[in-house]
Amino acid sequence: MQMEDDDRPRPRGDAASKLRTEELSPYSQHELDERIDQLRAEIARVEAHRDKAAAHRNAANAMFGKSS
Repeated sequence: MQMEDDDRPRPRGDAASKLRTEELSPYSQHELDERIDQLRAEIARVEAHRDKAAAHRNAANAMFGKSS
């Protein structure tokens, strides 16, 4: 039996969690601007993956008659 996405254990200490604890004071203004741009790009990538996964699940549910 496949577990639902919400039931899967999440890895401890994943990259996003580690970012929250990183000391930012050594970074210059320019480096912080670059970091923000990279984080925004990563957010867009994660959102696109989430949306693709949701569309895939909805299509499978529609095919097999399951409700969301």
